[in-house]
Amino acid sequence: MNRITLGILLGVAFGVADVLMTVRHGNQPAEALMQAFTSRFALGFLGANLSLPFHPVAAGILTGVLVSLPDAFSLKAYGGIIGSGVVFGALAGLAVKMWAK
Repeated sequence: MNRITLGILLGVAFGVADVLMTVRHGNQPAEALMQAFTSRFALGFLGANLSLPFHPVAAGILTGVLVSLPDAFSLKAYGGIIGSGVVFGALAGLAVKMWAK
């Protein structure tokens, strides 16, 4: 599978997963749900399409942390946001290693 298609699929999957995790924490405004979706979509897309000179899982983790930092700072919820960014980034890197051409 090419990296762009993989990135879009990962982005949608990570975005939906994060929205579901956000909804689980109570009634959230639509803006918060859009923020969660777009942040994780970016993580999936960039994690699958970045080419760095080290292992794809490490590149995905770095991407996850960097994409998560603005949300973590603005919401003052560091552990959960950065933690999910690390997990989703690692999954993106693993998917690249396994399926990307």
